[in-house]
Amino acid sequence: MKKIKLSVIYAFIALLGYSGMAQTKEKDSIKGNPELPSTAEELEKLASYDSGNYTYSVEDYFKKPNKSSFSLSPNGKYLSYKQKDEEGKNHVYIKNTTTDEVRMVLEEKEQLILTFFWANNNTILYVMDKGGDENYHLYSYNIDTKKDMDLTPFEGVKLSTVYALKDLPRYVIVPLNKRNKQVFEPYKINVETGDMELVIENIDENNPINSYKFDSKGNLRALTRRKNGVDDIIEYKAVGEETFKEISNTNWKDTFSILNFVSEDSDLAYVLTNLESDKEEVVLYDLKNKKIVKRLFSNDDYDISGISLSKKRNYELDFYSYNGEKGIIVPVSEYFKKLHKKLKDQFAPNDFSIVSNTENEDKYLIYVTSDVLYGKYYQYNVKTNTFKMLEDLMPQLNPDDMAKMTPISFISRDGFKVHGYLTLPKNAKAGKTPLIVNPHGGPYGIRDSWGYNSEAQLFASRGYATLKINYRGSGGYGKAFYLAGNKQIGRNMLNDLEDGVKYVIEQGIVDKSKIAIYGGSYGGLATLGSLIKTPDLYVCGVDYVGVSNFFTFIESFPAYWKPLMKQFYEQWYDPEIPEEKEIMTAVSPALNIDKLNKPVFVIQGANDPRVNINESDQIVSSLRKKGFDVPYMVKYNEGHGFGREENRIELYKTMLGFFAKHLK
Repeated sequence: MKKIKLSVIYAFIALLGYSGMAQTKEKDSIKGNPELPSTAEELEKLASYDSGNYTYSVEDYFKKPNKSSFSLSPNGKYLSYKQKDEEGKNHVYIKNTTTDEVRMVLEEKEQLILTFFWANNNTILYVMDKGGDENYHLYSYNIDTKKDMDLTPFEGVKLSTVYALKDLPRYVIVPLNKRNKQVFEPYKINVETGDMELVIENIDENNPINSYKFDSKGNLRALTRRKNGVDDIIEYKAVGEETFKEISNTNWKDTFSILNFVSEDSDLAYVLTNLESDKEEVVLYDLKNKKIVKRLFSNDDYDISGISLSKKRNYELDFYSYNGEKGIIVPVSEYFKKLHKKLKDQFAPNDFSIVSNTENEDKYLIYVTSDVLYGKYYQYNVKTNTFKMLEDLMPQLNPDDMAKMTPISFISRDGFKVHGYLTLPKNAKAGKTPLIVNPHGGPYGIRDSWGYNSEAQLFASRGYATLKINYRGSGGYGKAFYLAGNKQIGRNMLNDLEDGVKYVIEQGIVDKSKIAIYGGSYGGLATLGSLIKTPDLYVCGVDYVGVSNFFTFIESFPAYWKPLMKQFYEQWYDPEIPEEKEIMTAVSPALNIDKLNKPVFVIQGANDPRVNINESDQIVSSLRKKGFDVPYMVKYNEGHGFGREENRIELYKTMLGFFAKHLK
């Protein structure tokens, strides 16, 4: 059983463009205050400040590849991929690997095709929403009959995960909030007919099921209930038994997660846990008798992120993976050790990963990348022992011209070791390089990683350094570091950013008088909060779909977030606790607008279900009342981040103009 995650934490998704089109819609259908966004002329003027004779344009970095998202059908007969047309639409094609015949199977129209994958040898599944509203629908397309179906044709209903069943390829299982917007119930769907059946009811709103574990044949073998809003109860049905029994009772702060069952007729499973350690480790666990059989793999410094099994070889364990300073693969099986060595000999020192393979493991698709290489796809033919490059995704970008990303670490003012990444422009002059601090979103459980980053490369091409910091609360560094972020938004989380900037300044690299901050989602909140908390440190900031007011943010949450609100209050702040209500007021940028006196550029997707457009409207309106000139870009066909090529290019052109105006 393979679980395909569809949450797109910066899933850059979308619906209609703002310029001009907003004027044709009825006023009541426009989200937010339509009087606030800057005009196209105002944004173009701002973009014009980024003038110079540069080797690469914004388009070079942010136009979508001509071909992308390659995948093999299970039997290897077809190679599927996206291909961009002259209008920027990304349609899905399949190529017969024997005859080389190519045909388009999915046409991208008004809505973006967010992701697609093979369900079986003749069925492709794909996902779309409406303009970034994140109410995802699952569609199927039969490449033989050309039948195209919406498998979840329900208005206002969201699917968050697709369980692809390796041993039952005509079916998938998808949890939907169809009967109750607050909770998700799993439906087994025939991808060829669209027939669906409810697998199990999820009717206890106070103790809802929030995750399911199926085997490769679609049998529900375990589930997790959220009890009292903060505790996770895992119930397991042992082999040969008819009822589920509680096998684990943990708090959300702990990890006990079933990765895979060893087999369908065994009670043994690979489990990811940190119940007896600070770092998440992989253990072999007896679910029936509730005990660890063997500790399999751990790392002293980083959480383990996952494992990989081979269906062909009776689900043999191939490798462990974790994200350290760079992504790490640790081979286990003899088969994979040989394969991994062959790939390493071919592609090192670049990073490489297997993104697709046939069921009989005779063909592999390899994605090759690095901090200076956007990415290339290769096909490896096992029978002929040959490699063939399929596509260089960004051939216009010469890796020799790109900036290196360097892992860094420093000690915070209260003693935590904090990790991050620094990208310096080529020929950076010591003490004279402007710096852009770029906090990631989340904030909890997410982290920045080493690799190619289009934003950092764009900034480097204009002479700016980029600093990414995995502040406390970021994922991958163990339980203590993760929990140290609780109730530290606007406080110690911002201190970690400040300490990182101080560390870089002490290295004599950057110009301490030319430092900006830019982030999306929580990173937008961190941007606004930093400009208020340490106004002398930053020259300006860019707030991209960022939270500005804790109180209105909470009021706007979608219904399906309600079962997780107690955990939210334990990590963020609880307005029912007077002391925390005071903190919320003190760290909400929109409520401290009198302290915000640095230039800000605000960017928002109107259909954003996570950070409502009102969060950005508040900041823009309040600052303009103070007499500030606040450029404000709104796209009415986008959600939590921009997914359409034309919008992203306009965004970065305008952002570069903003930085040029205030940093150069």
